Amino acid sequence: MKHIKYIILPVLFFAINGCSVYNFTGAKPINAKTFQVNYFQNNADLIEPGIERKFTQDLQNLIQNQTNLSLTNSGGDLVYEGEIVDYRISPMTATADQRAAQNRLTVSVMVRFTNKNKEEDDFEKRFSFFYDFPGTSQLVGSQLTSALDVIFERITQDIFNESLAKW
Repeated sequence: MKHIKYIILPVLFFAINGCSVYNFTGAKPINAKTFQVNYFQNNADLIEPGIERKFTQDLQNLIQNQTNLSLTNSGGDLVYEGEIVDYRISPMTATADQRAAQNRLTVSVMVRFTNKNKEEDDFEKRFSFFYDFPGTSQLVGSQLTSALDVIFERITQDIFNESLAKW
């Protein structure tokens, strides 16, 4: 009798997770099998080379890791497209001698989401996030990589929540 709970719990877990009533990523069941993420162009006034490729890949990876949808190059049931519209560094606080004590990198992405099976889910929306760093340092190399990782993780999760989780 003691060991019955060790058998029932895993069976219950797989039954709930597999029956499309609930899943642990928060994504609601959708009538789609494939998705495509079109290349996000960098149309910001200040251009940082390579961020458009990194953002596109980060969004693809997030959706693949949190859903059972298949990535396709064309004809996807769900289509993500858009562009990076803002990349800017601005001072946030100043020192007594009027130098920047802290700077902020802000990245904004305009996303157009299309659900070919349920048009009322379609949207066009701007997503944005920031990363603060010391005013005495340059945003290059590993610090830039870390900043973009933080920003893109938040933006891609927001896009996922808006398009699939409906949070």
